[in-house]
Amino acid sequence: MTTANSRAADYPIEALFLERWSPRAFTGEAIPDADLRTIFEAARWAPSSYNSQPWRFLYAKRDTPAFTKFLGLLSEFNQSWAKNASMLIIVLSKEAFTPPGKTEAVASHSHSFDAGAAWGYLALQAWRSGYAAHAMTGFDIPRAAIELNAPDDCRVEAAIAIGRVGDKSILPEAAREREKPNSRNPQSDFVFEGGFPAS
Repeated sequence: MTTANSRAADYPIEALFLERWSPRAFTGEAIPDADLRTIFEAARWAPSSYNSQPWRFLYAKRDTPAFTKFLGLLSEFNQSWAKNASMLIIVLSKEAFTPPGKTEAVASHSHSFDAGAAWGYLALQAWRSGYAAHAMTGFDIPRAAIELNAPDDCRVEAAIAIGRVGDKSILPEAAREREKPNSRNPQSDFVFEGGFPAS
């Protein structure tokens, strides 16, 4: 999927990185299982420490009892637009893993980092497949852990809404004004050679 937007990179990158953004307006159409599996397959191939693959994706398709449950976990504002998504996802990360050649699990320092990589792969594949993915932390995280039977060694990370991009006129007014691709800070704000500059 490609859409016109005014984003411009400072250095050459693949167009997909500029095209992908996180809209809130979705058409509400169902997502076929084949598309769902392709999107999750991309997440499967994300890199992780020791190839531990700590990400866990719990999902609910539109017009199912599970979708109603997932939607009910979101904040009131996020419910107002995510109700039109094709699918809702709760992302978790497993906090421990068993290193190769070992028999005992150890704490993973990078479980959240690795789950974030999987989310990035998922978001890019969703866009390439004709869908948009919008991640959010505006939901009841403790209740999500309980209602979705999260194991004790899993951390609830984020919720994601996925669907085909719809017209922003369907959004509540507060969301309508924000329905456009964001810009990004320049590299000088977050890339430093040799360490942080002296303050």
